[in-house]
Amino acid sequence: MQRWRGNDGVPGGWGRSVVTIGVFDGVHQGHQAIIGYAVKRARNLGVQSVVVTFDPHPAEVVRPGSHPAVLTEPSRKAELIESLGVDVLWVVPFTPDFSRLTAEAFVHNVLVENLHAALVVVGENFRFGHRAAGDVVLLERLGRTFGFGVEGAPLVAVDDTVFSSTYIRACVAAGDVTAAAAALGRPHRLDGVVVRGDQRGREIGFPTANLLCHRHAAVPADGIYAARLIRHRGRAGHAPEVLPAAVSIGTNPTFNGRERRIEAYVLDFEGDLYGERLALDFVARLRETRQYDGVEPLVAQMHEDVAQTRQVLG
Repeated sequence: MQRWRGNDGVPGGWGRSVVTIGVFDGVHQGHQAIIGYAVKRARNLGVQSVVVTFDPHPAEVVRPGSHPAVLTEPSRKAELIESLGVDVLWVVPFTPDFSRLTAEAFVHNVLVENLHAALVVVGENFRFGHRAAGDVVLLERLGRTFGFGVEGAPLVAVDDTVFSSTYIRACVAAGDVTAAAAALGRPHRLDGVVVRGDQRGREIGFPTANLLCHRHAAVPADGIYAARLIRHRGRAGHAPEVLPAAVSIGTNPTFNGRERRIEAYVLDFEGDLYGERLALDFVARLRETRQYDGVEPLVAQMHEDVAQTRQVLG
């Protein structure tokens, strides 16, 4: 998959293409359906498939300070999009000037001048242009003017629940990682770097890896989770190492903690993870965070958590 960034990244002599557009945070099942359909139509037409996305999130530019929790970091999003068979991922910098483009200017500059779109595939709720003034009806009208087709894809829903990034963020924020996984089509993942903590876990026989994530990362609600730790270790060409882990998210109230942390106890693991970039795939929430009257009842509960993690992860 080719990866472009900004107008300078678009090569000259570009032919016709099938394009789909969106933030695509999470690359959830709804996104997968739209992107997959665009790839299929591109192959049928014998042209390239292009996914247009934006960085930073448009909400942060239009309403500073309103950046939503991020379900997938840019590199992870690119990997997921590539896995769907896309030919080109174009990341357009979402600047204040870009946000002020009218719907007509957006279509002319992005779809016509740069991508020579033959067909545009979007969700039925697609909006574009300044103040989100454009919709699918306007896009179809502009398509007739500029010579490209438009196909709107229906939203993906199960039991009347429409899969959307907003819905998945709400599931994650509530700690319902099972519902989030159902909408994503895979477990919700957190990426980060292992940093040093208070070393308390090591002192009581449960050394943990403290994961430092991006400040906008969609962190699940406080609680104890069964998860799989993904260890890349920079081994190009090698499959990542996948390890079972019991994960605590919260302030550690038994020790009167104040800083919210993500701490992963990796089962049956001996080694040093400090400084490594890891990922956690959340499989199930085991329980809420509790305050215990001392170390002994806490340790007893942690043994139960580990046993339950083994059972959940098989």
